[in-house]
Amino acid sequence: MKRRTLLQATVATVAVMLSMPALADSMADAKAVVEKYASKVSAWDGPTSGPKGAAGKNIVILAADMKNGGILGVVNGVQEAAGALGWTVKALDGAGSIGGRTAAFGQAMALKPDGIIINGFDAVEQKPAMEAAKAAGIPMVSWHAASAVGPVPEVGVFANVTTDAMEVSKSAADWAFADAGGKPGVIIFTDSTYAIAIAKADRMKKEIEDLGGTVLEYVDTPIAETSQRMPQLTTSLLQKYGAKWTHSLAINDLYYDFMGPSLASAGIAGDGKPVNVAAGDGSESAYQRIRAKQFQAVTVAEPLNLQGWQLVDELNRAFAGAPWSGYVSPLHVVTSQNVEFDGGPKNSFDPDNGYRDQYKKIWGK
Repeated sequence: MKRRTLLQATVATVAVMLSMPALADSMADAKAVVEKYASKVSAWDGPTSGPKGAAGKNIVILAADMKNGGILGVVNGVQEAAGALGWTVKALDGAGSIGGRTAAFGQAMALKPDGIIINGFDAVEQKPAMEAAKAAGIPMVSWHAASAVGPVPEVGVFANVTTDAMEVSKSAADWAFADAGGKPGVIIFTDSTYAIAIAKADRMKKEIEDLGGTVLEYVDTPIAETSQRMPQLTTSLLQKYGAKWTHSLAINDLYYDFMGPSLASAGIAGDGKPVNVAAGDGSESAYQRIRAKQFQAVTVAEPLNLQGWQLVDELNRAFAGAPWSGYVSPLHVVTSQNVEFDGGPKNSFDPDNGYRDQYKKIWGK
């Protein structure tokens, strides 16, 4: 019996020793990704040429839900960029429902705009309306209407603007893995209403598991209903998993807008566990939570205002019959250590890379 016990102990020790290099490699890889995306963004890597700015255009923004900080940030960027060109902008709010977005699209078509910007919902969801706009010859560009960057020709989208959603997801998962010392117990929050949300959540799950971490649960709950669902859902998950739940990974900051009170009621400190990490989009409230160390440690932010400028530039290219720019905007891992960089004092990721002047130069303004 003693020999068997000794043999078992030896085998266990060897197994641990063999696993150590793999864990070290995983940790090094994860930390390298985080470091890459947490650094300052000061160099312009976008387009430097393109058509001159068209004059007198009337455009409509179809926003999925203006309560979503990411969507609102893009609207603000579009309005700012369009103002530089002297264009007229009308923003219509889909109010977080398919029916609301369908009605907004109907209003947009009635306005007979020169161009349409789809902001924050899947192109396929409104396929009949988009086909009607395509048939009417109305150029369309989009933000987060598909998981990939660039043209979506099957629904008439000239260019879909987004960061690399898979890199956003990977960097969020890598941060959680490194922060947990290689042993995270993760709950993932997503919304199957949106193809891009499922793609991001699946990528986070794969990254955590490939690195050797544990995904405790994959939660599908509507992002438009977070205010009603997240308080009780948080309490239930705490009761179910307790200390095993070390990190949360959500496809959007909105999930954490309504999690804090439930965590606090359970006696968890603002910088305690679970540690909340968001794979997008860098909302104002997320920046505030990260700065205050209150129930969110990280957001992988998109440059929402810059993306608004890119949407206007892509639409201008469509008006001119030019190809899309090919630009993929940068992402940024925001933590309490770098929250004051690149627009952080204004609670947003607004790169200090001179993008406004670059676009104005292209447009001849």
